[in-house]
Amino acid sequence: MCTLVILRRPDHPWPAILAANRDEMIARPWRAPGRHWPDRPEVVAGLDELAGGSWLGMNDHGVVAAILNRRNSLGPDAEKRSRGELVLEALEHADALEAAQALSDLDGRAYRGFNMAVIDNRDAYWLRGTGDRIVGVFPLPEGVSMFTAYDLNDQESPRVQHYLPRFETAPVPNPETGDWQAWEGLLAETDYDPEAGPQGAMNVSTDFGFATVSSSLIALPAIGGSHRPVFRFAAGRPGTVPYRDVRR
Repeated sequence: MCTLVILRRPDHPWPAILAANRDEMIARPWRAPGRHWPDRPEVVAGLDELAGGSWLGMNDHGVVAAILNRRNSLGPDAEKRSRGELVLEALEHADALEAAQALSDLDGRAYRGFNMAVIDNRDAYWLRGTGDRIVGVFPLPEGVSMFTAYDLNDQESPRVQHYLPRFETAPVPNPETGDWQAWEGLLAETDYDPEAGPQGAMNVSTDFGFATVSSSLIALPAIGGSHRPVFRFAAGRPGTVPYRDVRR
């Protein structure tokens, strides 16, 4: 169960701020975000070496795409396409609306269940694949939204119950000064509801080889401003390795 947190402020100089923890089997090989695809030179994204796709990335137009598994769908299926392909497909487009429209035309039966976010500095969408033909597309509201393996902001998710209120009240990151302290602290937390067990934590560690393996922080500036997008990445469990700027 990965986690994605998105703050939308359409009229702000930084209208979109994202934080993501990737939870995966430790043995599954990956590479940190970079320009890994010669046929997609505008894409900077993490590389899943097993299937060739990505879990999160950004293109040179300022579009961000991230994908998470839904419940009971961890790992590949030989009869399905890799969900990581959807991130690369989204990042072929120049804005989030165009990407969401293109992905909504796909046959959702070709993929295991997924939650996906496609965002730019104007628009943001949640795409939901449940194994049916139709891929649902929903605009993201203003304010803080949280994705896990459940529906958006779903209180059935112990992680949403425990952490969404804390992100909503935490000091907002300031990309101009580089102050991400409050969100970095939340992403590193191993605290969880006892009834949920360790997998209800934001930063997961288990005894069967499944854990939080990396973390990302992204900020998108408003149109017409002088700032460039910010993309920071921790190549390991947050709190144990530092975040570093991704070379773009």
